[in-house]
Amino acid sequence: ISVKSSSKDPVTAAGEEGDDKSPKEEPWKTTLKTTMVHVEAAEFRGHEVSLWDLLHSRYIPEENRRELLELYEAGELSLEQVRTVVTTIVTRTAGAERAEPVNGPGAEPVATEAEPTSLDGD
Repeated sequence: ISVKSSSKDPVTAAGEEGDDKSPKEEPWKTTLKTTMVHVEAAEFRGHEVSLWDLLHSRYIPEENRRELLELYEAGELSLEQVRTVVTTIVTRTAGAERAEPVNGPGAEPVATEAEPTSLDGD
């Protein structure tokens, strides 16, 4: 009797298992995905959003995101610290974006000196 070791069987079994349920997620990642916060800025206004989604929004620069994730994963930042930093960045960045188009670089002035303003009509 020969013992035949087939690499196909364990791989197939593992592959099938992996298809049914995703690999175990890191606890710190799960915490970020399940911690919901309110941010009264931009498209998040009036909604609860996960810290994970905020971290991966366009308001958090990739370098900051990477640094925050590394520090949180290493235990150097608490969940509350991550929440505070992320919500502050999103609020400030979204606020700056909202203010910029009004008087952004190269923007045309709304009224020129030659045109009367609505206050002149009173």
